[in-house]
Amino acid sequence: MRNTIFFNLILCLFLYQNLNAQDFYVNPLSGNNENKGTINEPFKTLEKAVQRANELTGNGAINIKLFPGMYILTDKVSINPVRILGDSDKYTIEAFIMPDDSSWTPEQMPVIQSISDNNSITQMPHAVGFLVSSDNVIIRGLKFIGNPNPSVTRYYPITRENSALKSLEVSQCYFIAEKNSTPIQGGIWAHGPETNINHCIFYNCRNGVLLLGGVKNCSITNSLIFGAYQSAIWVGEEDPDFVFSNNIITQCDFFWIKLSINNAKYRFSECVITGNNHYTGVNKDRKLHETTETYEEKNIIKSGKLILVEKNEESLPFNYLHPTPESLGYNLQVGIFKKLSNK
Repeated sequence: MRNTIFFNLILCLFLYQNLNAQDFYVNPLSGNNENKGTINEPFKTLEKAVQRANELTGNGAINIKLFPGMYILTDKVSINPVRILGDSDKYTIEAFIMPDDSSWTPEQMPVIQSISDNNSITQMPHAVGFLVSSDNVIIRGLKFIGNPNPSVTRYYPITRENSALKSLEVSQCYFIAEKNSTPIQGGIWAHGPETNINHCIFYNCRNGVLLLGGVKNCSITNSLIFGAYQSAIWVGEEDPDFVFSNNIITQCDFFWIKLSINNAKYRFSECVITGNNHYTGVNKDRKLHETTETYEEKNIIKSGKLILVEKNEESLPFNYLHPTPESLGYNLQVGIFKKLSNK
């Protein structure tokens, strides 16, 4: 009898949370900010959807789904909901059509571009695309390109400034920059624990991922960082449980940078790390210094030929910027697809 009552209570709680979950839809081509934000009456701008989502009270998950199109950000988008999100309630911003969906093509991937001036002075003046100011945030299936505003010297598409926040997942996203026209200082710049990055591609960003203050239980898996002209990865405070596996790092200046006060011994496994100018280093006195420090390594390939699928015709190849079948690291399941059949 008690078991039956307990089961019914859990079921009611689950149904209550789902009933209070809220979905919003955005279509930059056919939407209208006077709409209700439903699938049939979508908003036009991401800013409007985030504003409405941030105002929600009560319980339940928040989901913002983006139809294909260009999303131009004239200021940062602050993910800062009134609703308290528990560990089972996520605030998700994702593509309406995800890379593993059977109908996905590169043209259907929502593209996020900031054109703003500097909009944050945390640590130094810079521009932010998404400012994550909440626990339990997921960003999936989007393509971020750089900021062409010439007054901006540092642009970060995704930032979490508050080291007290936890649980940020970035998955199946592109971060594509061109340093002479649309630069990205760092694809993801996050403080705090439980930042998990998987199946992402960082292409020609100055830095790929920067995980600095308060890091703990973070991970980078199944991702490619190509052409980072400062460093692929920065790590700040010690995180001995950091998971770094099934990644490809190539054509970067430094592969791995940590602060000089960081004494953690990191572990790298099942990766291709090749063709970089320097392997590991430290940031000391605001300068990068190469080190000979050893890390625990398992199945790390440091030489060989890596070939990426690139655009040579009018349209984008289905798996652009992924390793070709004959390339080193093809078997690591690196890139925006989680299903092997889509590579």
